[in-house]
Amino acid sequence: MRYSRRDVLGWGVKAGAALGVVSVAPSIVLAESRRPQVTSGVMSGDMLHDRTMLWSRSDRPARMLVELADNPAFRGARQVRGPEVLPSGGLAGKLDVAGLGDIDMLHYRVRFAALDDPRALSEPVEGRLRLPPSQSRDVRFVWSGDTVGQGWGIDESRGGMTIYDTMRRQRPDFFIHSGDTVYADGPLEESVTLANGETWRNVVTPAKQKVAETLDEYRGQHSYNLLDANLRRFNAEVPMLAQWDDHETTNNWYPGEWLEDERYTEKNVSLLAARGRQAFLEHTPVRQRPTAPGRIHRRFAYGPSLDVFMLDMRTYRGANSRNRQTESSAQTAFLGEDQFDWLHRSLKASTATWKVIASDMPIGLVVSDGEAYEAIANGDAGAPLGREREIARLLRSIRDDKIHNVVWLTADVHYTAAHHYSPERARFQEFTPFWEFVSGPLHAGTFGPGALDATFGPEVVFQKAPPKGESNLPPSRGYQFFGQVDLDGDSETLTVSLMDAAGNTLHRQQLTPETA
Repeated sequence: MRYSRRDVLGWGVKAGAALGVVSVAPSIVLAESRRPQVTSGVMSGDMLHDRTMLWSRSDRPARMLVELADNPAFRGARQVRGPEVLPSGGLAGKLDVAGLGDIDMLHYRVRFAALDDPRALSEPVEGRLRLPPSQSRDVRFVWSGDTVGQGWGIDESRGGMTIYDTMRRQRPDFFIHSGDTVYADGPLEESVTLANGETWRNVVTPAKQKVAETLDEYRGQHSYNLLDANLRRFNAEVPMLAQWDDHETTNNWYPGEWLEDERYTEKNVSLLAARGRQAFLEHTPVRQRPTAPGRIHRRFAYGPSLDVFMLDMRTYRGANSRNRQTESSAQTAFLGEDQFDWLHRSLKASTATWKVIASDMPIGLVVSDGEAYEAIANGDAGAPLGREREIARLLRSIRDDKIHNVVWLTADVHYTAAHHYSPERARFQEFTPFWEFVSGPLHAGTFGPGALDATFGPEVVFQKAPPKGESNLPPSRGYQFFGQVDLDGDSETLTVSLMDAAGNTLHRQQLTPETA
């Protein structure tokens, strides 16, 4: 028979009374039973030079309470009363903390107080983050995407999602999650037999036993990943800039789609996406603006030398198609006009030396969706067609407006690569050369390599993918990847390293800034 903590405490009270000892009072037991619990650690992100988003989650309705300090001992800590967390918000609390302009390393501590008894407090959970600098200094960040995909969940006997601990040990200033933060369309089996005869044993929760359709099922996808101790430690030390792709909802989705997948009882993908978006926003430290609720694309200045532009290539796209239209229209949209205009204006206005575009999908890699195409490329090496027309217009504007030092970072395709794009090799030549770096997955099946479309002149400088004929390799095979970017504060040289889950550097590319 299994006994609860309340049972054990109750026995202590009874035993104390029998012995004439009253050190454990029934009122304390009652308060103990009312104490909320922090279920998923803490998280930070969307940091600016003087503010940041903080996140945590309770196991019941409660009040979020936060302490802030510039030292790990919390001397002189500032107390902040956070929001009430309720079931209507997934019991997740997000707090936009401002007034931090004089702090380099922020230490924070989160508790939850029961709504019916403010004395009933959860145990505190601590986190920290480094805020963007006002002066030039060295900066390091990491990026990757794709967590718990293709049936590969948390196997605690193999240490869980160890790549997050590897990234943590690089001591990055921040992390860009390039999308597919969860696989809401990827149920897990308790065990999977590997090619070598070993068994992969997944931790399984009710939410991970079917495709997500309800809001609570989408929430359960995010809660599952946060069961992993590596991820919780990482989140407590490294702030995140999060973007989404398709698997936060369902594979290869686009607005207005109707599913033919028999696993789903709800076929309206726009409704599923609304639920998936709400769960994503509840469970990531994405700052929401009252004037643009639900918006995922945004810009971050990280000191005078670096701007990061987070894209949303899912919300505004037209339907997946053969992608060979000769005229631009709503059907060929990928970023959409509003986001395109925002990106162009923001790039043009940026005074940072380096402009990093965090893209949830690659530019030149062919990504199929049956007979249609899921990404930008269409497998035709000729002039820009379909979605390529939008990217051609962006690349032309970057050239014409003399916007220098633009680097693209992405994941999505489940292997790692360095691509160089040049008009000398391209059919469309109205752009300046640039780099695109691909790295992933974090913890999912590994595939590739993919075919490149020659329209924008890409060249594979480096790639690492599974051996020919092998696909959906488990994390235990070692084909999990992330990228690391190091910005030298003095020379402003940008060094991009493609790394594996063990922390080995597979390829390193040093980029020297160009000037007008």
